[in-house]
Amino acid sequence: MPRFAANLSTLYTEHAFVDRFAAAAADGFAAVEFTFPYEHDPQRLAVRLREHGLQQVLFNAPPGDGARGDKGLAALPGREDEFRRSIDTALAYAQALQCPRVHVMAGLAPAGVERALLLATYQANLAWAARQAAGAGVACLIEPINPRDIPGYVLNRQDDAHRIVQQVGAPNLQVQMDLYHCQIVEGDVAMKLRQYLPGGRVGHLQIAGVPERHEPDVGELNHAYLFDVIDEVSGACGWSGWIGCEYRPRRGAVPGGTSAGLGWMREAAAPSRSVRSQ
Repeated sequence: MPRFAANLSTLYTEHAFVDRFAAAAADGFAAVEFTFPYEHDPQRLAVRLREHGLQQVLFNAPPGDGARGDKGLAALPGREDEFRRSIDTALAYAQALQCPRVHVMAGLAPAGVERALLLATYQANLAWAARQAAGAGVACLIEPINPRDIPGYVLNRQDDAHRIVQQVGAPNLQVQMDLYHCQIVEGDVAMKLRQYLPGGRVGHLQIAGVPERHEPDVGELNHAYLFDVIDEVSGACGWSGWIGCEYRPRRGAVPGGTSAGLGWMREAAAPSRSVRSQ
């Protein structure tokens, strides 16, 4: 069955952040991810991981200046020094947390800047970041994000992400394939899993229900079927990544917080899942 990682930035928000590790472990998660850890001491987070037997599998590099609305720096001309400092910070956290992947956000396209310049900056920065990360045993990931949730984000499509990864050519530069964003922008999710997972360039998957971004058993995507596709393709090509659960639990509809809404995960673990989902 697929391996699920709890996103502690969106799940278990009924608890203080440092207490979410225990809650995730109690619900059977073996791994966690989150967006930005930088307001917390990395050694304190590392202790939480060890205490609860959890693996940190992903977090984001610093996105820039939150007060300015930054959503990443990698594609922004003129901010290369700031970008490099952000990668240095991310890699220090990755080492402390023994995390093998860091998501490097592209950023919002500035008004009046040609896309060709944005992409050239993006590729140059990603090549530099991948070289730094390689020395630390870390992979850099890029994620296509839908323009409804983040208008103006530079990277929206799977094919563009894979093209950039191929052009940069760094073995530790990969794609973070969020099925929620993929469905909103492109659809045809099952076929894209079949297309991209065997290529060796997908380092991480993420899920959420579409369109409200709630539990994956709510909305227009049949995640039970998609889990079968992931199992089938992984068995054929050897893909062994994690699936991050980056959704917002339905508080009112599911009393009891995040844990009460995990029926979809128990269903995914059931021995007869493959039969029911076809």
